[in-house]
Amino acid sequence: MLIDTHCHLDAPEFDMDRMAVIEKSLNNGVTGIIIPAVMKKNLDIVKALAAQFKGGYYALGIHPMYVRYAKDEDLADVELAIQSALDNEDIRLVAIGEIGLDFFVPEISTGIERERQLFFYKEQLKMAKKYQLPVLLHVRRSQDMVLKYLRQLNIRGGIAHAFNGSEQQAKAFIEQGFCLGFGGTMTFTRSLQIRRLVTQIDMQSIVLETDAPDIPPAWLSGDNRRNSPENLPRIAQVLADLRGMSLDDIQKITTQNALRIMPRMQLSYVQ
Repeated sequence: MLIDTHCHLDAPEFDMDRMAVIEKSLNNGVTGIIIPAVMKKNLDIVKALAAQFKGGYYALGIHPMYVRYAKDEDLADVELAIQSALDNEDIRLVAIGEIGLDFFVPEISTGIERERQLFFYKEQLKMAKKYQLPVLLHVRRSQDMVLKYLRQLNIRGGIAHAFNGSEQQAKAFIEQGFCLGFGGTMTFTRSLQIRRLVTQIDMQSIVLETDAPDIPPAWLSGDNRRNSPENLPRIAQVLADLRGMSLDDIQKITTQNALRIMPRMQLSYVQ
C-alpha cells in the first residue's frame, strides 16, 4: 500500500520492459503511480500510459528544463489537455506537473532562459488556480523563488518533488499547504541533511517517490542504475528506520498524505 507520487514511466529507459516493471511494482505493494508530463510531446503519452494499469495516474505540464524547447503556444495545448480531461471526467488526472524552476543547470539559470522558466512557471500556476488542481513542483536550487510565486498567486496544495532544501524552506512549503517528496537521495548515509530533515518535519507532510528512472537509491550500482517504482517499498523502509516507525505506519501515513494532497486520486484509488 504505497503511492509513488513522481515516476516518469514513459521514459525511454522503460521501453524494453515497461509493463513488466509495472506488474512487479504492483506485486510489491505499489498501489498508485503518478506519471507527470514534461513537455507538449508527452501530454497524450502519460495520459494513455496511466490508463493501461490499475493505480495509474498522471499530471500535465511543461518541465522547467524543457522550457527552452517549448513555444509559448504549448501552454495553450497544456490547458486544452487539462480542460479535455476534466470535461470528460478523466479521474486519472490528479495534478499539474511537472512544473517549477531549475537554477542548477547553468545554461538555463540566467538571462532569457531564466525569464522563460519564470514565465512558463507562472502561467502554469495560473492554470492550477483556475482549475483548482494541485501542482507537482520541480524545485532544484530554486526553492525560494518557487515559493515567492506560490505566495504571490496564492497557490495552496501540491508536492515539492525531490525536496533537497533547508528546514526553513521545508516549513515554508508546508505552511503553503504542500507536502515534500522524498526518495532515493534519502537512502544514502552521506545525505546527512535530508536524512535529518525527514526526522524533523511532521509525518503528515511527507510523501514518497522514486523519480524513476532517475535518482537511483543507494543499493543500485554498477551498469544498471535505472530506478524503478519497484524500489519504493525499500525506500519506505529507509524512512521507517530513520524515524523509528513501523513500515506499516509509514505506508499508511504517506498514502493518506498523497490522497489528501491530490484529492482527485480519492475518486478511484483502491488499496
